[in-house]
Amino acid sequence: QLQLVESGGGLVQPGGSLRLSCAASALTVEYYAIGWFRQAPGKEREGVSCISSSNGRTYYADSVKGRFTISRDNARNMVYLQMNSLKPEDTAVYYCAAAGGISSMTSSPPRINYWGQGTQVTVSS
Repeated sequence: QLQLVESGGGLVQPGGSLRLSCAASALTVEYYAIGWFRQAPGKEREGVSCISSSNGRTYYADSVKGRFTISRDNARNMVYLQMNSLKPEDTAVYYCAAAGGISSMTSSPPRINYWGQGTQVTVSS
């Protein structure tokens, strides 16, 4: 059973925008910390952004601050990642993840309850 399913990826020109969606089933997103990770070819997986289950605080990697925005829609049981001013270096497979808390997102290895299967984002002219 897939608990998290990402969508919204695609091909976009530099400077363009995409909104990724993470749809949850058998899981209530407001009770989990939800994060986005990405993995580019030849690089290790890195954390991009996450949102706290307890107070809604958001966190961003320095590389995406000011360009990406994470949000949660409890009524639809979904989490989004709005990506603006995209750069070629943003090209990667993006994964949604659910964990018990923000600290679980940043542990090594991350203590993740559920992973999505990923959606491809390609930024190129």
